[in-house]
Amino acid sequence: MRLRVEFTTEPFDLDEAPAHAVVAREVIQSAELDAVDVGPFGNTAEGGADEVLTAVDGLLRRALASGATRVSLQVNVVGEGER
Repeated sequence: MRLRVEFTTEPFDLDEAPAHAVVAREVIQSAELDAVDVGPFGNTAEGGADEVLTAVDGLLRRALASGATRVSLQVNVVGEGER
């Protein structure tokens, strides 16, 4: 099974990326995922179910420990023809 996760961390800071946002991106970028797209207002990653779920666990734990007060995420099953 393939999954796609989309996430944001808060609070936002438009002047510079807060520590929790930097940490969350580092977790996702260093995970064994196939497709990663990071941006200022949202991030997306895709890969096998085990890899995505492991990355989400690390993302939640590290972002909250780094000052995130809210993490919004959505996980979708990706069909064969979707990407």
